[in-house]
Amino acid sequence: MILKKMLFPVGGGDELEARINGALLVAKRLNTHLEVLVTEANVSSGVPSGMVLPNEVVKRLEQVHIENFKSVLDTHKKIFDNSCKKIGIIESETPQDNEATAHLNITVGVRSHMVAQQTKFCDMVVAAAPQKGVATATFEAAVLKSGKPVMVIPRAMKKFEINSIIIGWNNSPEVARAVSEAIPFMKQAKKVHIVSSKAYTTENLTRIRDLREYLAIHGIETTFELIKTTFIPGEAILNAAKDGDFDMIVAGAYCKKGLKEMMLGGSSRYLLEHTDIPALVSH
Repeated sequence: MILKKMLFPVGGGDELEARINGALLVAKRLNTHLEVLVTEANVSSGVPSGMVLPNEVVKRLEQVHIENFKSVLDTHKKIFDNSCKKIGIIESETPQDNEATAHLNITVGVRSHMVAQQTKFCDMVVAAAPQKGVATATFEAAVLKSGKPVMVIPRAMKKFEINSIIIGWNNSPEVARAVSEAIPFMKQAKKVHIVSSKAYTTENLTRIRDLREYLAIHGIETTFELIKTTFIPGEAILNAAKDGDFDMIVAGAYCKKGLKEMMLGGSSRYLLEHTDIPALVSH
């Protein structure tokens, strides 16, 4: 995977500056182009289907919307400009060879719908972990409807490195896809470590051997260990990542009821609520 364009959907709310700054750090480290997508709802999107409002009400709503839109534009533009200068990223609407660039794109529409569509036209999505681990419609759209690998970053990330990477392996198609998409990062890493649990190694570790041989073809040396699961889904992989001081987690993201399961088959909420480590996931 050659990264030419990443897309980062962002709304308002808490830690806005930290989230934009974190996404730009990813673009700087990977030396690629980042489009920061800000979507504001239009007047019609907030009106229930079939309801007809008086013209006076519509005009007032449109006036309020314009005022809010200008406020959002000013806030995001100021943060974006300052962060680009601080990190050393060129502001550009289009990618530039061998340069880290970024562009602020503000659109009008239903955010989750816009994210589901626009994320299809990039190489990788960057998504900030949802607040308190509760997946929003926008976050689910980025992870589950983009069809692209997603770099989930902590809401407050001060640095982004890929020197050491940990793979949470459960033999699923999703994590297999994530591993393939992470190969360019793993080729740059100094350490790649695979972890799994007994629940996913019933075939006498044959699949782990196959995985290590596959990565070796790409010139990636790996280590491996079995880890103990806990009663809290998602805790085991995060503990292993923290204990080993890894820079990035690679895992699958798949759903039964929304974004229900991630990281070794467990609930994503614990990881999203507690992680301070970026995670490359694929659905």
